[in-house]
Amino acid sequence: MSTATIAPQALTAKDFATDQEVRWCPGCGDYSILKQVQTIMPSLGVPRENIVIVSGIGCSSRFPYYMNTYGMHSIHGRATAIASGLKAARPELSVWIVTGDGDGLSIGGNHTIHLLRRNFDVNIMLFNNQIYGLTKGQYSPTSEENKVTKSTPFGSIDHPFNPMALAMGADATFIARSMDRDPKHLQEMLKRSHAHKGASFLEIYQNCNIFNDGAFEVFTEKSTKGDETIFVEQGKPLIFGAQKNKGIRFDGLKPVVVELGAEFSADDLWIHDENDFLKAQLLTRMFDDPRVEGHLPRPFGVFYQAHRPTYEDIMSFQLSDVLDRKGPGNLDKLFAGNETWTIR
Repeated sequence: MSTATIAPQALTAKDFATDQEVRWCPGCGDYSILKQVQTIMPSLGVPRENIVIVSGIGCSSRFPYYMNTYGMHSIHGRATAIASGLKAARPELSVWIVTGDGDGLSIGGNHTIHLLRRNFDVNIMLFNNQIYGLTKGQYSPTSEENKVTKSTPFGSIDHPFNPMALAMGADATFIARSMDRDPKHLQEMLKRSHAHKGASFLEIYQNCNIFNDGAFEVFTEKSTKGDETIFVEQGKPLIFGAQKNKGIRFDGLKPVVVELGAEFSADDLWIHDENDFLKAQLLTRMFDDPRVEGHLPRPFGVFYQAHRPTYEDIMSFQLSDVLDRKGPGNLDKLFAGNETWTIR
């Protein structure tokens, strides 16, 4: 009998697609995001049985049905809590959380910030379309001020969340932004998220063509994208513009737009450093309204990454340390101890 081993068959994007009918509105940005996730999965080197997609409630949360991996369509805002428990119990799994600006920043807002500060090694994909889609077009925590919707007929008076600034405030160890209409960039950000050891927070601008069509058009359309976006890369100057003729430099501590030419060159510009916490804070605040004259472009890419121990690694070490020092616990002794109560 031959003892030769058979190499596992290489997976393709089709291996990560299910036989379920994809039920999003025609033209929805979710289709592109699903395609890019299925495309990059084979390159991660993780067996399908070790990948788990956890979602909450919302249009984005149908995602697990369309991924041929393990998955769970959980409850509103609680995907992060469920994924935290899963990662704590099964740290070897690759856990991905799919959520939206309503699911992850409204009812699930506290769960999101606590997962980030605890630094579980999971990947959050937050689909931001600045609207509630599944419940038919109410304003969301990221909707702009004065947004007229079914629930705000006279315009929203709420100040919107800045998701990236929120993640920085929660001490996330990896934050990045991409968009549904730039497949190549989105694939790269997904791979970077997976490679990071710790909680990764990837905000994805996603167009809801039914209830908020064109919310990010200025950043995605060819005619405006060059002047309204800036794609940051490690160790490179912040250059943008349709002709790559603009840059961002510091005027003291204030970032300002300059024209490249006789007065300023690439050597005068802000050099991106993913490990610089203070500069990352400034990047998150480059959130100007593109309709305002003199505004800064919207940044995309990896804003920040840091390395600190993950929650599950610290928990495992603590449990091992206690076991080494005190030995196994005694459940009968616990039940018969002083910390008991009699219910009458």
